[in-house]
Parts: sequence; C-alpha cells; structure tokens
Amino acid sequence: MPRSKPLPAELDPCARQLVERLRRLKDHGELTMRQLAAKTGYSAKSWERYLGGTALPPQEAVEELARIAGADPVPLLALHEIAAETWDSRRARPVPQPRPAARTQQGQRQQEGEERREQELEQPATQTGPRPGAADTPLALTAPPAPGPAPGRFPHIALTAGVVALAVALLAALLLILRLDEDGTPAAVAAPPRTTAASPPPSYACHIARVDGRWSAGVNNGRDTEISYGATGADVAEAQCLLRRAGISPGGIDGMFGPLTLRAVKAFQHRAGLVADGMLGPRSWKALRG
Repeated sequence: MPRSKPLPAELDPCARQLVERLRRLKDHGELTMRQLAAKTGYSAKSWERYLGGTALPPQEAVEELARIAGADPVPLLALHEIAAETWDSRRARPVPQPRPAARTQQGQRQQEGEERREQELEQPATQTGPRPGAADTPLALTAPPAPGPAPGRFPHIALTAGVVALAVALLAALLLILRLDEDGTPAAVAAPPRTTAASPPPSYACHIARVDGRWSAGVNNGRDTEISYGATGADVAEAQCLLRRAGISPGGIDGMFGPLTLRAVKAFQHRAGLVADGMLGPRSWKALRG
C-alpha cells in the first residue's frame, strides 16, 4: 500500500491528530480511496483532501470510517469538534487586499508639472524693480492664469480605479470557488447515504447453533455457495459469523467480503490445512460448519 504524503506544516495540532488517526484506521483496514468512496458515499477526491490535511472531513465521514474499521467514534468526534473550531478561526482571517497599481511615468510627470505651477503661484505677483537685462520702462507683471486640470489625469485615475475594482472582484470570485470546493460535499454515487429514498442496507445477526451436526449462523439457510473477495449478501454474513465463532475476527458482520474478511478466511484455511486462496468453496464451508 503506498505511503501517505506528509501533512502540511501549518496544520493545527488537533486537526493533525485527527487526520493521523483516520489514516491509521484506513491503513489497518487496507482500504483504498475508491473503496472508501464506495462504502461511505464520499468521493475518492474528497477523501484525498481529508486524509491529506487540506480539508476538514465532515462529522458524518468520520463516523462512517470508524464504523467500517470497527472503531469507537466518540474520541474521533471529540477531536473533530476541537479541530473544527480552530479550522474556522483560521479561515476567518482577513484576506489581504491587492495594492493599487503603480502610477505610470506619464502620470508622475504630470504631477511634478502641477507642483511646479503651484510653487510659481505662491511667489509675488509683481516685482519692485526691473529685472537684469530688461527694458528701462518698468513692466507691470500680472498673475498667470489659474492652471486648469492636467490633460489626461482624470481618465488615468478612472482607469486605475476600474482596474483595481476588477482585480478585487476576480479575487473574491476565486476565493468563493475555492471555499465551495473545500466544503467536501459527498460525491453523487449510485446510492449516496442520507440523500435518496433507497432502502437501508440489510443488517445481519449471528444465531450460532448446531443443526443436523453442522454449525449454522441462521443467515443463509445453510447454503454452501462459493464466494470470494468482493462478494456481498447473506452468504458472506453467514461466513463472517462462522469465522467469528472459530475465533478469527472478520471485522463487522456487514455482508461485505472486504480486506478484513479476506484476511480472516486465509487465516482459517491455513489453520485448517487447506489451500489459503481466500475463496470459500465446499471444503472451506465444510471446515467452517464442522
């Protein structure tokens, strides 16, 4: 089974502990991302984000993984509650706004020209004597006309403001898309849990008893149907009950021939001196019921 990627360094300690425990449950059950998606109703891509530490898994996903692995969900849900508070506070930090675009060289030259004209206006409007090299007749100096708005300044300001507003709008839309993608909505599968009116999966109970000298769990009416990895139904549940009676745990009695049931079947076959191929055929059924 491939090694998990390292968790992000900035991950909160509580969230890190929760993700590490979920990873251990997945590895203990020898489950792949596709098998998790098939058994929980959450897509494989969502599980990659949950177990990679880039998205906080929903409470229902934590419960489903604990149920599949046969673990107590209470400690995991307590960690999830603490991690959710720190996760929300981290996401509530203000997003830095983009700085305005720098002024162009032409706008800077226009501003310098306006400053020079303002300095000229602050000087005295008349002179008391003739300037050197001027005519003998004193000339009355009049104040220069008030400068009008610099050409092109207002269109430049409006253009800069429009660019900044467009950048802010694009950034807000990108953040909204990323946030919706991180929410981890369960993928639409053939029978998503809690979203369709499909009947719930059947539950099985073991009623171990000797019937005509053979052990029976009372699930499949004593059939010895050949089953293998990936099978589902009452025959698998019957085999799981008999494996548990033999002292080998197949995980839960869920009627699904998964990795844990496969490991239990091989262990029983090895102990009974049979070929440990993981398939329940006539000889394996006979040994289980004998």
